[in-house]
Amino acid sequence: MSFDIALCRPGTAIPVEVSLHEEGGTYAIGGTNDAELNVTYNYARYFPWRDLDGKTGAETETLLRAACAELGTTRDPDYWAATPGNAGHALSVLLGWAEAHPDGVWRVW
Repeated sequence: MSFDIALCRPGTAIPVEVSLHEEGGTYAIGGTNDAELNVTYNYARYFPWRDLDGKTGAETETLLRAACAELGTTRDPDYWAATPGNAGHALSVLLGWAEAHPDGVWRVW
């Protein structure tokens, strides 16, 4: 089980374009430029992921930055481990997207 999170063009369900990445629990082999991230439910104790839904990148920058600072961003070698750093790393990816696309709108499902 997991959360799928995308930062979309305003008024659409089309993800904005970001730098090529292979992040998340499931990802495109070879990477994708779509601002989509799959996050394991194992990280749910550290952040209310669904609270991003419907908000813009600009509206969430402060929240994401604070969460990254509190949790840290050092990843465990095991992606599935429920650690603050794993959650913080995922949040740091989202923060970068929010900063690059402040008008984008989060969709979480």
